[in-house]
Amino acid sequence: MPTDSDARPDTPAGVPTGCTGYLAAEGYTDDLIHELGEVVSVHGRLVLAAGPPRPAAWAQNVWFDPVRLPIASIGDAARGLRAMQRNWVAYAFHLHRRSELIAAKLPPVSAKPLLFGAPVPTAPLGSWCLENEHSLLAAPRCSSPFAHGAPTFVENRSDPPNRAYRKLWEAFTVTGCRPLAGQLCLDLGSSPGGWTWVLHELGARVISVDKAPLAPHIAALPRVEYVQASAFSLDPTRFAAVDWLFSDVICYPQRLWAMTEKWRDSGKVRNMLCSIKFQRDTDHETAARFAAVPGATLFHLAQNKHELTWLWHSEPPPA
Repeated sequence: MPTDSDARPDTPAGVPTGCTGYLAAEGYTDDLIHELGEVVSVHGRLVLAAGPPRPAAWAQNVWFDPVRLPIASIGDAARGLRAMQRNWVAYAFHLHRRSELIAAKLPPVSAKPLLFGAPVPTAPLGSWCLENEHSLLAAPRCSSPFAHGAPTFVENRSDPPNRAYRKLWEAFTVTGCRPLAGQLCLDLGSSPGGWTWVLHELGARVISVDKAPLAPHIAALPRVEYVQASAFSLDPTRFAAVDWLFSDVICYPQRLWAMTEKWRDSGKVRNMLCSIKFQRDTDHETAARFAAVPGATLFHLAQNKHELTWLWHSEPPPA
């Protein structure tokens, strides 16, 4: 599995006007650098690149208009940050004790886990890191309202059959998109039923497809229909219009691409959310094909491992 390269040194360079910061998903800094191309500097997982913000699937949080702030002391650092805004979270990739002392002088920011379905925080959340003992990098605005782009939830440890449900909770929370009550969802590769459980809890009707059986209490849910089959053997023309197609199937990205293209070409699906799972090496070429589909967004969830999440919307297909 790819990891942040130990051979690549951090490069404390200037912060040019119009620069953007991209905080890589943990363990995937090299994938982010590959995706961005030429970069200005690297500070742990924080990659600075020239130009305005652009889509970057391997960035878990984007730092808008970061600035360098010279500091004379811990108190001076805290005063400088408070002068820009109130709510800050530290990204401490080094100088951990000094970062802790600065953070202790800033107003506290709640880290309380979110109840799924509750409104997300609306207050701007800035990010900062120490460049060295005498300067820090700070962005008063970031793309995510959650610390380092990683929401945490009040977990349900009794009803879901596995922990995969947390991926959907996070995806629905960070995108604001989710099935509506009464909509028809197709959950491919569903066993033992973590995603099916989430969709049913939202009030959706679920056709749950896998060669392996669902957990008995999931199969017994009133709006769940289990189909014992391979996700790749399904013929879209045999289905009425599907509001959402979900896939957390373990397969090569090229095979997932072919399956999603088959469904898009059929005109039978309105929305899709799929996990693109990589093997030893990241298939950047196929990931770029997914990202280039009109109406698509490609992103890395905090719950993802060596995978990306693909969300696609279409105009409603004909009946």
